[in-house]
Amino acid sequence: MRLWKRGPVVFTVLALVMLACNLALNLVPTVGIVLAQLLLPLLECGLLYASLAADRGEPPRLRHLIGVAAAPPRALAAVIAASLVIFAVESLAAQAFGDVNMLVPDGDEAASMSAGVLVATYAAGILASLPVMFVPFIALFDGAGLRTAFAQSFAAFARNPGPLLLFGALSFALLMLGIATSGLGLLLALPWSAAASYAAWKEIFSVG
Repeated sequence: MRLWKRGPVVFTVLALVMLACNLALNLVPTVGIVLAQLLLPLLECGLLYASLAADRGEPPRLRHLIGVAAAPPRALAAVIAASLVIFAVESLAAQAFGDVNMLVPDGDEAASMSAGVLVATYAAGILASLPVMFVPFIALFDGAGLRTAFAQSFAAFARNPGPLLLFGALSFALLMLGIATSGLGLLLALPWSAAASYAAWKEIFSVG
């Protein structure tokens, strides 16, 4: 919250751009959804760069949305790979619990699911995200490659399962709040989750 308070308007605008891009891409059959899994994780890094700036006492700026463009290809690959892991788990859960194909758009995949299927799908996604949640930080800020980023992120989760499961539960609650408010709550939930993930990375990896 301390990081978010240093630029709440910018954080909100960054989240709005990401949600708008997600909606637009998901309207395109299959190809748009696949592109979303490749492009949106990179856009979401804008919130991480904004959190980094806020932590340094600098104001978050809209240009952080494209800050990832300066990252090396191996860092981009690690970020995308972590996101694909989460999407794969969500897709399998949606298919298993509700026979929902997340590659077939209807404008809003959440709207095509029953409440129970939606909860199961995103709960599975949150659980899958915990072992890989530090991959973007390790790849972008520490300069590690894909294999090292995944290995260190998994190791960090293995050392801190309890706190990170609690973190996941709170993130899930924020996500459900965002969906319940027709996406408006996500304008807060996304920046808060990103800033909290940044703070967790700093503490767990003893970053100065």
